[in-house]
Amino acid sequence: MFPGAAKTDPIDTRKILELFHLKDHLPLAKDALQKVVSAPLVNDKLKRLSRRRRQLVNEKIRVANRLQSDMQAVCPELLAITSNVSNLKFLRFLTCRDDLTQLARLRRTTLLKIPSVGQKYACIIQEWQRKANFSAEVEYVGPMIIQDARRILELRKQIHALDEVMAELADQSELACRIGSIQGFGKTCVAELAGEVGTTERFAGERSLSLYVGMSPLSRDSGQHHGSKCPRQVNHRAKAAMMTAVARHINCVPESRAYYEKKRAEGKSHNQAVRALGRHLVRVIWSMLKNERDYELREVIPSVT
Repeated sequence: MFPGAAKTDPIDTRKILELFHLKDHLPLAKDALQKVVSAPLVNDKLKRLSRRRRQLVNEKIRVANRLQSDMQAVCPELLAITSNVSNLKFLRFLTCRDDLTQLARLRRTTLLKIPSVGQKYACIIQEWQRKANFSAEVEYVGPMIIQDARRILELRKQIHALDEVMAELADQSELACRIGSIQGFGKTCVAELAGEVGTTERFAGERSLSLYVGMSPLSRDSGQHHGSKCPRQVNHRAKAAMMTAVARHINCVPESRAYYEKKRAEGKSHNQAVRALGRHLVRVIWSMLKNERDYELREVIPSVT
């Protein structure tokens, strides 16, 4: 709109001021300026809490990956007794002693006193104890492993506490309640969407909302080539929540499953088919919010000829 030598904050500031001066005379400037509407307080809280939860989940994944790498180097046989290092009973077993090597000498009665460890898992642990072996690094890497295991347990508690608070706030948010009435949309995804969207008054229409949550592909047609691409200027948190929710929604509604299978048959990838269905659901969500109605599944009655 305004050619410049470089895109910098000072240049952007001057051009925004020029738009303000021209907004009463130039239609293009009027369309470029958009009033920022404040969201309800409960949705702002959901936005902060859901972003905090996402940070904790990402940290939990990083610590779990580090824990798995250290255990693979120090005691791979111990790692083999679980398919997931974030498993609650496995973490409680790791943290029941301050010395990793002591785990190989625990009695069955002691194992059964560990929360979540039952008869079956105690047998698996005892089978490992008979052939337990540690590398020479266990002396200084072992405490790191136990520290990481305790950190994951702490993160699990913090995430669970946030989930409870977010669930209470979502019940107070009209936007979250409307979206939550859609089959397959879980509490976490609903809270994230309500927090990131805030209010529909921010958007001129359902097309703007669809683009904001990353469900509207952009055309890249050129000459004989026809195709589309994913926009980058979207709310990536809202997009991730929407993709997860729509993928679960497919398994709950037969009509949505049929539409997904149709797109897959047309040669679309899984993500492309999910976004195509998500685009339709954005229209539904927009209509639900404007008409103040919840999501409904209606039985189609075949016509009699």
